Amino acid sequence: MRFRTQRTQSSIPSIQLIPMLNVIMGVLAFFVMTSMMLTTQEGVNVQLPNNENTKTQPQENPAPLIVQLKSPGQLVISNQSVSQKQLFEQMQTYLSQNPQGAVFLQADSQLPYEQVIQLLAQMRNVGGDRVSLAIESN
Repeated sequence: MRFRTQRTQSSIPSIQLIPMLNVIMGVLAFFVMTSMMLTTQEGVNVQLPNNENTKTQPQENPAPLIVQLKSPGQLVISNQSVSQKQLFEQMQTYLSQNPQGAVFLQADSQLPYEQVIQLLAQMRNVGGDRVSLAIESN
């Protein structure tokens, strides 16, 4: 005698949408209520300063120290020829007296670029990031 085995047909699992919609609506309600609470608050009371109370004058940057490098390799500051040693001393004095000051190197266009870069590197050793190369705009 043979036993008949009953085959159970597998059914496709069903997705129950009602619980999922309940969760989505709950999250949506939370964000709507939170955003309404944030927008309806008056905010934080902050007293802004008046122009009358603050008597600050705009900081004026001092005139930069301009170093000119002429074609025979001559250094000029304020129409006076100086040596490299005097240049570095004047730079240190200027930068210590003017914390916001800057030093510009104006080089003659006929000079080899290597000579200009070498002097600029030596000047940066003294003045750091407050030393830069001046350029002319056309």
